[in-house]
Parts: sequence; structure tokens; C-alpha cells
Amino acid sequence: MIASPTPGNLVRASGILKRGGLVAFPTETVYGLGADASNPAAVAKIFSAKGRPQDHPVIVHLADISLLDAWAVEIPRAARLLAARFWPGPLTLILRRAPGINDAVTGGQDTIGLRVPLHPVAQQLLRNFGAGIAAPSANRFGRVSPTTAQHVEDEFGGSIELVLDGGACEVGIESTIVDLSRGRAVLLRPGRIGMADIAAVLGEPVESAVSEKTIGAVPRAPGMLEVHYAPATPLSVVRSGDLLRVIAAGDVVLAFSPAPDGVPAGQWIAASRDAARFAHDLYANLRQLDRLGCARIVVEAPPAEEQWVAVNDRLRRAAAGSA
Repeated sequence: MIASPTPGNLVRASGILKRGGLVAFPTETVYGLGADASNPAAVAKIFSAKGRPQDHPVIVHLADISLLDAWAVEIPRAARLLAARFWPGPLTLILRRAPGINDAVTGGQDTIGLRVPLHPVAQQLLRNFGAGIAAPSANRFGRVSPTTAQHVEDEFGGSIELVLDGGACEVGIESTIVDLSRGRAVLLRPGRIGMADIAAVLGEPVESAVSEKTIGAVPRAPGMLEVHYAPATPLSVVRSGDLLRVIAAGDVVLAFSPAPDGVPAGQWIAASRDAARFAHDLYANLRQLDRLGCARIVVEAPPAEEQWVAVNDRLRRAAAGSA
């Protein structure tokens, strides 16, 4: 059920969480599917609803930075610097988990992912609830993340008791994830906050782990699978110079310019050339094209530049299962 985030509905949402139920809610990145992070049975409902592997950790959302020490130990100075600079906001920190944290949220690891979201609805829900909320993206595992309440409803067919409607997500792609549990800063998932932003705060370079295969000591974290963020329709990412040559009848297209005359594409979306706007629109555009039942989604490759790293990461993983 989709509901506006009135004070009454926020209280209702908190009550659902306290009795072990699921609530979908907006963050500035994507919509999350939330459960009481301290209740293993409630967290198990997230995994069941999403079809998520049990050893795949989820991010725990907190109301503010003061709760960090309740969830993590051996917190390095780098973590506190990044939290002070970017929380609330689209940054997840991987830290050593505190004693008593249940395995359901960590995937059985000795680390935990934590963030303080910026969205006012998420903030109010967390304050009302008074504890951590485990919340991966509110979609079937591996599929395109939701950036509106209707996307959540479309994904789960009304089986989620309450979906708080906070409008379209501002960022539109998932949070940046930085591992600080191994004595150095390692970027596990790119997002709105880039490596240069993190390095500037820390005053030192940041390593990058595109997948678990590249740096052996990094923990499992959301968004690190080679195939992820994928529509049901096969997806190809094509260089600009090859775009018109490869489009075939039955294809639909996401590109940086309007469709030229005579192109056989079933539908063509002209996307923004601004990286932040492209990211904001990306999942909504992919969902729109995916609904058409076409043969293939063809995406014009964005530039290989720093501001496009997060978008290119999502597109590469979305296309990996179609190769």
C-alpha cells in the first residue's frame, strides 16, 4: 500500500517495524525495504521478499552519527572524518561490527555496513523508530533499483504492507560504499560521492575494488556482484560511434541525442548529458524501456570520465548477464 508520509503514517510505519514487519521508504539514493535491524526474523523477511542470498549483507540505516558506536567497534579516525563530512548523505561505511550484532544483517561476516540517510522521510522514520533499520533496495534481488514508490509497488505487487511515498529519489543510484575495516580506505561501490571526494577528506589516496576478485581482503558488500541492477530485457552498452550501426528492429534505445530519422528502434529516450541528472533518471528510464517487452535495450556508453564512474559501474553490471 502506497501512503503519503504524514505524521500518522510515519507512526504507523514505525509500529509495523516494531512488530517485525516490512516497510518500504525513500532515501536520497533509492527506495529501501526496511526491517528492524536487531530482529533476525524481521530481517529474514527482507531476504525472502527479495529472493536475496542469505550470505549477502544489508546496510543498516541510522538516525545520526551518535549511534555509530552502538553498531561498530575499532572505528578508525578515517571513518569519523568521513561520517562528519558526508552524513547524513549517500555514503555507506564498512566497519568492524559490534558484539551482539546479528548475522542476518552482516551475512555472517565480522563487518557491518552503516549509513545515515539524508532524505527527510527516512530521517523521521528512523527517529520515530528509535533504532537501526536494515534496508537494501526495495526490488527483487539483482534487478533495477526503485526510485519511486510506484516502482516498489510494481515490483512487489502490493505485498509490502506500507510503502511511504517521498517522491522521486534525488540521487537515483545507490550509495557509495567505502571499506574502512582493513586499515585502509577501499572503495567497494562508486556513487554520488566519488573517490576524489573521499581522498580529499582523508588526505590520502583511496584504493578501488571493482569486485571481490580484485582485492582479496575486502568484505562482501551490496552491489559487488558482476551481474546486478539488471532489467529483465537483455541490455547492451554500445560506444557512440557504433550506436546507429548495431540498432535492430525490436530494440529500444537510451542515448544522448534524439532519434535520427529512419532508425528501427521501437522507442528512443534521449537522456541528459549531465552525469548527475543521467544517474537520477537512469533506473526510471531502464524500467520504462523494460516494460515494453522489446528484444533488447541498447544504451549509448557514457564518457569514461570521473563523474560518470558510478553510472558506468551500474551499466556494466546491468549488461553483464546479457553477454
